[in-house]
Amino acid sequence: MYRFLIVIEKADENHSAYSPDLLGCVATGRTREQAARNMHEAIEMHVQGLREDKLPIPKSSSSAEYVAVPSARASA
Repeated sequence: MYRFLIVIEKADENHSAYSPDLLGCVATGRTREQAARNMHEAIEMHVQGLREDKLPIPKSSSSAEYVAVPSARASA
C-alpha cells in the first residue's frame, strides 16, 4: 500500500488538490470532499500509469504541520 500526502486548497469557487510527492498529479472539485475523492482517483491512475511504464513509484517523503503565531501584534 502507498500513502501520499495531499494538499487541498480553497479557490474562488472550487477546491484544488495536489500531492507534493507526485509531480503533476492534481485534481479539483466543487467541495473539499469532492476534491479529495477526485485526488484519490487521480493518484490511483497516476500510480497505475507509472507501473505500466515500468517507472519507479516515488516514496512519500512529505509531511504537513500547522504553525501557530499570535493573531494580534503586541504594542511596543
